[in-house]
Amino acid sequence: MAIDQETEMTDAEIDDFLSRHETGVLSLARDNEPYSIPISYGYDEENQDFYMRLVSTPDSEKREFLDSTPESRLVIYDESGSTYRSVIGKGTLENIAPGELTPDQIAQYGDARRPLFEIWAQGKDELDIELYRLSPETLEGRRTVVDREK
Repeated sequence: MAIDQETEMTDAEIDDFLSRHETGVLSLARDNEPYSIPISYGYDEENQDFYMRLVSTPDSEKREFLDSTPESRLVIYDESGSTYRSVIGKGTLENIAPGELTPDQIAQYGDARRPLFEIWAQGKDELDIELYRLSPETLEGRRTVVDREK
């Protein structure tokens, strides 16, 4: 398998791609330690912001990372036939208090679908559900076509 063509996506292609997807992988880093989790997101095409609900327990590793205001990368990708697409947003997550939400932001959180199933060792009353926004400092997309015959 060889790369036949690799191109950067335009802003319009990135917006279209992100608007058609709803899940990705959020990676957080502090010092030399990484932490990655699958997430669901809503995407505001006009401002190129991501909105997500993150669920954790008070003593979880996820909570420790979120409380440290880590650097973040959000990766959204897919494969269709011989074409691979990915978009990476880099920036810092911002915790949004529910009372500070605008109607437009509330709509974006509504687009952040959660899985159709829930499996938690703790009861729901022990979970922290917080709202975050990622306003990427950089947002880059790439399309790669591979020749599977080579």
